[in-house]
Amino acid sequence: MKRIDHFAIGTSDLPSGQAALEAMLGVTVPNGSRHDAMSTHNCVCQSGSESFLELIAIDPQAPDPGRVRWFTLDDPATHVRIAERPRALCWVVNTSGLDAVVAASPVDLGEIVFFQRGERSWRLTVPKDGSLPAGGCIPAFIEWSPAPHPSTGQQDLGVILERVRLTHPDPDGLMATLKALGVDHLADVYAGDCGLAFEISSPNGTVTVD
Repeated sequence: MKRIDHFAIGTSDLPSGQAALEAMLGVTVPNGSRHDAMSTHNCVCQSGSESFLELIAIDPQAPDPGRVRWFTLDDPATHVRIAERPRALCWVVNTSGLDAVVAASPVDLGEIVFFQRGERSWRLTVPKDGSLPAGGCIPAFIEWSPAPHPSTGQQDLGVILERVRLTHPDPDGLMATLKALGVDHLADVYAGDCGLAFEISSPNGTVTVD
């Protein structure tokens, strides 16, 4: 059964994002790593069994990646949103059969992009234009190379992703798409403008990041 691998929260810069999440969650999410292919960097911590929270931002010290960055980080509308505070950008689902998922998907999930850091590699669906299917209501899909999940090496700060909440003008249609992708059990869907939110339990109680 597919499960949530990690969830991405965007910020205009990592130090301010760390401070904002510390005020919200009561923890300091540690520095993570850089993504050379996308010119981004992150902070990460565990968020349950084989799952993690990712705070992500454009890396100001990295060169232009020569392509549109993932998770809408090059979108002016996203720049406005994350300038206010850290915002929910994308949820990522783990699969051991990424090619089959993409081939059978009723919506365009983007291209499968290969990434590598040291001996670890992964493949991730990334739309070429940097957009997110259904405004982030449809998850990205990831397939890791064989090895323990990366979250096993991250800090456990008492942060748990409790729920992914999706709003969409056509909730029944969205639910049908999620069901076709085999991920309808991973999110709650409501009617409304297109939106994504993460309900997180933390030392400060339950917090919603949207």
